[in-house]
Amino acid sequence: MDVAWEEFGWERLGGGVGRRRLPHWDATVGLVVGEKAVLLYDTGSTIREGAELRAQIEALTGGRRVTHIALSHPHFDHVLGTAAFAGAEVYGAVGVDALLRREGQELFTDAVRQGVDPEAAAEAVDVLVAPHHTVSGEWTLDLGGRQVLLANVGPGHTSHDLVLLVPAGTEEIVFCGDLVEESGEPQAGPDAVPSRWPDALDRLLGLGGEAAVYVPGHGAVVDATFVRAQRDELARRFGVS
Repeated sequence: MDVAWEEFGWERLGGGVGRRRLPHWDATVGLVVGEKAVLLYDTGSTIREGAELRAQIEALTGGRRVTHIALSHPHFDHVLGTAAFAGAEVYGAVGVDALLRREGQELFTDAVRQGVDPEAAAEAVDVLVAPHHTVSGEWTLDLGGRQVLLANVGPGHTSHDLVLLVPAGTEEIVFCGDLVEESGEPQAGPDAVPSRWPDALDRLLGLGGEAAVYVPGHGAVVDATFVRAQRDELARRFGVS
């Protein structure tokens, strides 16, 4: 299975673990394959993008379907493809379920403002899937032969930041969502909580440790030194310790 990841446009990060950098906004989606379950971290910006991911995942896993989805945070480029994965159990940080049900119009407006076709944005919002399970602290998922940890480390980039910790052999892989960005300066929109963002990155580093591989929501894979430097820059930028 692992040898075929690159053929489908995915970057292999470890045994049964990989990610894809999607076009347009360079948003990362992550994939973790266990013996009994398949977890996808984020789903893309439209149903069509989600469907393309679903087809790729089924091809590179020999026909297996995504059984679990974890949403890093409630921005359009990370959540609007979820409806393409019928039957998957969806996880998010506590409160994100109510927010997605309440703020569909805001998601539509933001998606269209950023360049999503209005019809595609409207279609995705009409069938938007809110999480079935919400994480207030940490939640361990058993995928069969491997356990992964969902951790609500926010607020920071938003009020609902969920990260994914994946043991992979001798190292750990941390999917950070947009708490960490490598391809540009971290974006602090109106729903960011700047005063708490450095603390969120401290918690992130505490989970992964110095030797972990950190996967930003946008950009190339980084290490703990990069995350710490970004944490310190955010603290200076927002005037917090």
